[in-house]
Amino acid sequence: MPTAYFNESSDLARPFGSEPALHAIPDREGLAPRVLVLGATGYIGGRLVPRLINGGYRVRILTRATARATALPWAGEVEICEGDATDPAAVDAAMEGVDIVYYLVHSMHSGKDYGRLDRTIALIVAKAAAAHSVNRIIYLGGLHPEEAELSPHLESRREVGDILLAAATPTIELRAGVVIGSGSASFEMVRHLTEVLPVMPAPKWVRNNIQPISVRDVVYYLLAAARVTDSVNRAYDIGGPDVLQYSEMMNGYAAVASLPKRGIAALPVMTPKLASHWVGLVTPVPRQIARPLVESLLHSCVMQDHDIDDLIPEPPAGLTGYRESVELALGRIEIDDVETSWVDTRLHGVPSDPMPSDPDWAGRTVFQDSRSRETTASPPAVWAVLTEIGGATGWYSASVLWATRGLLDRVAGGVGSKRGRRTYGQLRIGDAIDVWRVEVADQERLLRLRAEMKVPGKAWLELGVEPHGSGAIYRQRAVFFPRGLTGRLYWLAMLPFHGLVFSGMVNRIVAEAETDSTTD
Repeated sequence: MPTAYFNESSDLARPFGSEPALHAIPDREGLAPRVLVLGATGYIGGRLVPRLINGGYRVRILTRATARATALPWAGEVEICEGDATDPAAVDAAMEGVDIVYYLVHSMHSGKDYGRLDRTIALIVAKAAAAHSVNRIIYLGGLHPEEAELSPHLESRREVGDILLAAATPTIELRAGVVIGSGSASFEMVRHLTEVLPVMPAPKWVRNNIQPISVRDVVYYLLAAARVTDSVNRAYDIGGPDVLQYSEMMNGYAAVASLPKRGIAALPVMTPKLASHWVGLVTPVPRQIARPLVESLLHSCVMQDHDIDDLIPEPPAGLTGYRESVELALGRIEIDDVETSWVDTRLHGVPSDPMPSDPDWAGRTVFQDSRSRETTASPPAVWAVLTEIGGATGWYSASVLWATRGLLDRVAGGVGSKRGRRTYGQLRIGDAIDVWRVEVADQERLLRLRAEMKVPGKAWLELGVEPHGSGAIYRQRAVFFPRGLTGRLYWLAMLPFHGLVFSGMVNRIVAEAETDSTTD
């Protein structure tokens, strides 16, 4: 029987982030293992990395989004390798001297051909790990029934696991189902469906059994898997202590949130595609994310065995029950301390190129709306107002117009304004804010947002502040690179609304900053 070692004093019942580490086991030379994390800026990876650091591991990450990674609070404590997991040379270079690889990447948001992309990445990683004599790969897969025709999402997860388990490097695959935690797409789907709908029309699969697991327990198992001393090469199911129907999960949430019990009307004719459109309209989760989540519910997904208990003991405080997981997630949202969130997931088909510098605009059609205003407020006071923009705060003007634009974007298949933001008060490069993505966030100087809404062109919004005498100058600029005639007509059609929206933003932002300065 394989043996696992972990820190017996670890208390994962504490608030997430304050738990003692599962410390690294040094090698014969006294060095902590070097760990490569693939998917470090994702929902799970972003929570795993700081705990690996806390455990004494030497951590390396491979990421395409270097600017986003360097903005994370733990960036100075890891080695950042820039590159794409689909590039064999980049993966090979990142694998040099690595003892353990965490495979947390998944391409389901990369378009319809994500299965082929997942397969390519798995083969590249398996080959590089073998070439560099990596001791172990730890892969987070999806919980699924063994004898069933799976959805494309789960089938891709299973295929990746099969590729890694068949490779030369020993692999521990941890198969998890619905993950419950602040900022997880699964949790937000349950949360908003329950809060918005007193009666939910739903497909018949809301009666299927599901075994949700708390995000803290997922991270616990990932950390503990690095401490397994024996050579293990197999998949293990992991799950929480509760087996529930999706309807029971909704009403479990309702009970924790002090809401009345919700009625569930099962409709046998609602297809996954139709259901994902419904979820996309009712919740902040766009249909690109909702559909694979919905498809994952087509089968009852529960643990087939508990062999994981022979490899890794349960957390010292026990596994986290579903309702406790909901309480913890809501607590994190309440204190505005969401570590990672689905809203920062990069979706296929949205603009990702940074705004060209002004000199590069020569010979191109560019439309701008530039405004500025002097204020008696200090630059830090103006910046504080800017960093709270979007989400629950709104855009400081014409809230109906902003909401309408977001709704139209959602109907057109875009992200929509209900996506919100990870936290109310924290802002960093790569964060999503409604229909925008943070591209630049220079402290107390410039906030640049790149539009991810459906528009015939590419758009940015710059909000900046600079010192001026005893106060500051607030500068605001909307920049639009139109695509063809449609783009030009779009800008002309929006001009009347820009006059209302953008002038209102300038006035309200300055007024808010001056009010805050007076209060202070």
